[in-house]
Amino acid sequence: MKTAVWTLAALCVFVGAVNAVEKAMKPASGAAQQLPPAQQAAPAQDAEKQAMMQKMKELGSPSEGHKVLEQLAGKWDYEGEWRMSPEAPPESMKGTVNHSLIFGGRFLQQEISGPPMMEGMPGFEGMGLTGYNNMTREYETVWLDNMGTGMMKGKGRFDAASNALKSEGTFSCPMTGETDRWFRDEWKIVDPNHLLLSSYSKAPDGKEFKGMEIRYTRAQ
Repeated sequence: MKTAVWTLAALCVFVGAVNAVEKAMKPASGAAQQLPPAQQAAPAQDAEKQAMMQKMKELGSPSEGHKVLEQLAGKWDYEGEWRMSPEAPPESMKGTVNHSLIFGGRFLQQEISGPPMMEGMPGFEGMGLTGYNNMTREYETVWLDNMGTGMMKGKGRFDAASNALKSEGTFSCPMTGETDRWFRDEWKIVDPNHLLLSSYSKAPDGKEFKGMEIRYTRAQ
């Protein structure tokens, strides 16, 4: 009988102790549970990361400015004239060009081929890239061909009033020996099937003159 009483008493003490421990560990009613600092910071960091990724996606995706490039895409036949100085007689040029959108419409790649532009030179080959930079809100161009070892680089904006992509920059000209020869381009969208490129340079006296004009007709 005593054994049963002591056993019951011990069980009561054990149950009471367990209840006391559980009560001590359980937060008071209505009180927020306190998390370690690292766990508290995690939701804020996740939200910041998501916002950063969303901003990166917006800046890195094709935008309204890229729609201009869509109008330039396709296969074209071209003809035109070029000259190195205001008094020089114009030299004729012609050929074909393929404009293709690459990297999801982010850039326009230009591939040109045609007869030699000068006697004794190989057939003309050129390649260019034009893109719209969402961050600077400018169009950026790079051009290279088999008539030199440098790259033409320019920046500009689209003028809605004249429906033309206007840019300017510099290039190394092996014909004049200038390492930073200035140029200014106006690439006009005449209509869906015709483009007009006018390129301007400066004479030794600093006056601007039209150094090249190319007329494009859509072939496909």
